[in-house]
Amino acid sequence: MLSLNCSAFILARRWEPVNISRKFDALVVCGARGPRPRFPRVWKSRKRIGTISKSQKLVDCVKGLSNVKEEVYGALDSFIAWELEFPLIVVKKALRTLEIQKEWKRIIQVVKWMLSKGQGKTMGSYYQLLNALAEDGRLEEAEELWNKIFSENLESLPRIFFIKMISIYYDKGMNEKMFEVFADMEELGVQPDQAIVRMVGDVFQKMGMLDKYDKLKKKYPPTSWEYRYIKGKRIRIRVKGQHSLEEEEADDCSLAHSTD
Repeated sequence: MLSLNCSAFILARRWEPVNISRKFDALVVCGARGPRPRFPRVWKSRKRIGTISKSQKLVDCVKGLSNVKEEVYGALDSFIAWELEFPLIVVKKALRTLEIQKEWKRIIQVVKWMLSKGQGKTMGSYYQLLNALAEDGRLEEAEELWNKIFSENLESLPRIFFIKMISIYYDKGMNEKMFEVFADMEELGVQPDQAIVRMVGDVFQKMGMLDKYDKLKKKYPPTSWEYRYIKGKRIRIRVKGQHSLEEEEADDCSLAHSTD
């Protein structure tokens, strides 16, 4: 009888409300063991480094190096040595920053290193490399890359590559190669935009090929609408024709004369 009373007293005692001091803000109250205080930790965890800060560190690391290939590749390898997966997003953001800063040599080095790792083999990376090679004046390497991409992606090559190569040959005055790229573009059924038509038509006029110029204008007349990519979205925008631009210039001239 005595033992039963003691056990009942112990059970009742265990479930009595406990006065918890307000010294600790965060407490976890257990049903049978009472409060468990949360003491402050001795060390503080650092904030997680995001992709933006990592990409900026990568940019600073690359820009402080020389142009020696082994040194650049070694620094990039050490940068990703402790990563569980290849930081593709970080590298892409770093390349975008280098493109804004017009660091074409660094873009070529980073893209080639990334491709050597078997990562980022996309049309965007190849176009970024092609653009950097063209801007850096390395025309032979740009042509080699173009021939490789063109042969491997014959029926699925984006129009932006044709635009880039035609603009390169147009700036360099390499008319024959520009006509070859334009002929390949027509043969594959890729619709040229007005920038390509303008460059090819300008060369036809300079070379005295007026009949071909007229055929080009009849085949690809100026459009009143075009599509542009704004913040990653394809948006249809109305284009002002040449006649409307001339009318606006005439109106501006007449307005200037009237004010005088």
